[in-house]
Amino acid sequence: MLILGIESSCDETAVSVVSVVNDKINVLSNVILSQIEIHKKYGGVVPEVAAREHVLNILPVFDESLKLACVELEKIDLIAVTCGPGLVSSLMVGVETAKSISYVCNIPLISVNHIEGHIYSAFIDDFPVFPCVILTVSGGHTILVLMKNHSDYEILGETRDDAAGEAFDKVAKLMDVGYPGGPIISRLAKEASDEKIVSILPRPMIDSANFDFSFSGLKTAFLYELKKDKGWQDKKAEYAREFEQAVVDVLISKALKAVAKYNVKTVVLTGGVSANKKLRSDFEKIVEEKFKNEVKFICPDFKYTTDNATMIAVAGYFNYKNGKIGQWNNLKAESNIEL
Repeated sequence: MLILGIESSCDETAVSVVSVVNDKINVLSNVILSQIEIHKKYGGVVPEVAAREHVLNILPVFDESLKLACVELEKIDLIAVTCGPGLVSSLMVGVETAKSISYVCNIPLISVNHIEGHIYSAFIDDFPVFPCVILTVSGGHTILVLMKNHSDYEILGETRDDAAGEAFDKVAKLMDVGYPGGPIISRLAKEASDEKIVSILPRPMIDSANFDFSFSGLKTAFLYELKKDKGWQDKKAEYAREFEQAVVDVLISKALKAVAKYNVKTVVLTGGVSANKKLRSDFEKIVEEKFKNEVKFICPDFKYTTDNATMIAVAGYFNYKNGKIGQWNNLKAESNIEL
């Protein structure tokens, strides 16, 4: 089966072609055109600018993806497109493009939840054993899910305020080190000396009975530490290390509690923040130490952590296989939809 995936929920225009045989994924193309350089000067994504760029880029990216895959459009069996959550003006570009191609070429069309796409990025090169705990961490989402089977989810917890990736961006802005914050904070943290420069930053909700997250208070505590230290500008690397460690501690602690409570055999880390090397390495190490060989840790390849269309194509395939295809005329972009 050949699936064409389309993703345009934020500031990446992405199109992918995936071949699936007996549930085995073969990625034929994975084209992503990022707008990071455009939005850097604003310190964040400007929705109107992002939408205009998607309009300009969607067809060239579409053509390039088919060309790299060496596949003619008429051979495509299914189109999968992100319908939300995300920036509605950006989502509309992908959705309307997908609907037009579907209508003209008479190809079945299926909508995919963006968070579900991140979840299915774990299925591209591996195959989690059900039930499994999945932690999805990105600029807009921090969510802990118990996945019982394909399309069968139980949300265990999610952020009550800032997502982890958003907190990284805001802390980077406080230190005026650039955008996007995640990669910059991570890079600075590696340059830190052994000097202890702040009192222990809080680990919000780390000991709470539930699985929800909160990073707004951590960001505020970080700001207060900067205000107390007149020489903080000479210690940006050390402050970055302290903040990164606090976030990593909270994310891993919550996920491990869920693994133990639900007695699962697989724990999965996905989303843009899963590209953070410290988070990946610490998470895998602790899972191995705590559960030995009883629990498998899975994290997608780096190229599938940020927004991409391959994960959308894979999610679309499994949803289609499980009969979740809806009505073409009811498919629309929605900025806020639940998993």
